[in-house]
Amino acid sequence: MKAVRIHAAGDLRVEDVPYPTLRPGEVIVRMEWGGICGSDLSYWKHGSTGTATLTEPMVLGHEVAGRIAEVAGDVAGLEVGQPVTVHPATIVPGQQLPERLAGRDNLYPEVRYFGSAAFSPHEQGGFAEYRAVAAGQIRALPDGVNTRQGAVAEPLGVAVHAINRAGGVARRRVLVNGSGPIGALVAAAARRMDAASVIVADLAEASLDVARTLGVDRTVNVAAGEALPEDVDVTFEASGAPASLGAVFNATGRGGVVVQVGNVPSGAVSAELAAIVTREIEYRGTYRFVDEISDALDLLAGGLDVEPLLTHSFPIDDAAEAFAVAGDRSTGSSKVMLQLS
Repeated sequence: MKAVRIHAAGDLRVEDVPYPTLRPGEVIVRMEWGGICGSDLSYWKHGSTGTATLTEPMVLGHEVAGRIAEVAGDVAGLEVGQPVTVHPATIVPGQQLPERLAGRDNLYPEVRYFGSAAFSPHEQGGFAEYRAVAAGQIRALPDGVNTRQGAVAEPLGVAVHAINRAGGVARRRVLVNGSGPIGALVAAAARRMDAASVIVADLAEASLDVARTLGVDRTVNVAAGEALPEDVDVTFEASGAPASLGAVFNATGRGGVVVQVGNVPSGAVSAELAAIVTREIEYRGTYRFVDEISDALDLLAGGLDVEPLLTHSFPIDDAAEAFAVAGDRSTGSSKVMLQLS
């Protein structure tokens, strides 16, 4: 069967790999769609993402959906042909969280994640025609949600978790700085979660076009000299650019909250932080999600339309071209999709 494997920076291949073995407690999913994430692009460009570095070939992909092809005899409640997506995280047994972190399973010391080189051996991803998946990681797609949309449940879950980290957005003015795929999904989810208004800022007009199509209240083209709003209640910093932090903090009202959604560089950075003190701003991190992928499926079933985000699609054989388009914002790409089978 075919799979998209990264061997080193710049060395992406579509290769034949063995069909997976079905073990107790598992199903085999015939993957249909996968979304290319920023971490996938980082492995392709740099051979690493954050502190995770490739040391062996790895199948990429953690934003996937498909249909169940086989079910182990000890698995109940799942059926062949059922459309599903995957919660890509597995907590490594034998660990404990301190009581203050109860329920925050994404913060366990070792969480293995589809398509991640954080631990050795690496956790193979889902950009393959078939993948064996633990039954507990399977999330059935609701009626009306197809597998193309279902592949977006994982990044939408990241967006919902970020909103939860902010303490919710209901009746609050929201700014999203950065309208890449995650920023756009934060904005779309915030509209569905009763934000008073949602403003999106970016340097690229194509990215702002996606945000407009998703129904935000206002966009700001920073490259064109447009100014960020003032006194917003919650800001989601989704660009990952430390140079933007000063303006982001200045746009956030006194006593407001800034949630860092975009991955910042792992090394030392220079940023203007004075407003954190003078405005008593709470600056919070957000990392993946706990089980907000289920909330994301509810949003999709409730009518959240992610199609405007899905700007390009490629068959698995054209994975190299898909990555090139996804990694070049001048193409107008947002979420680039791979048709896996």
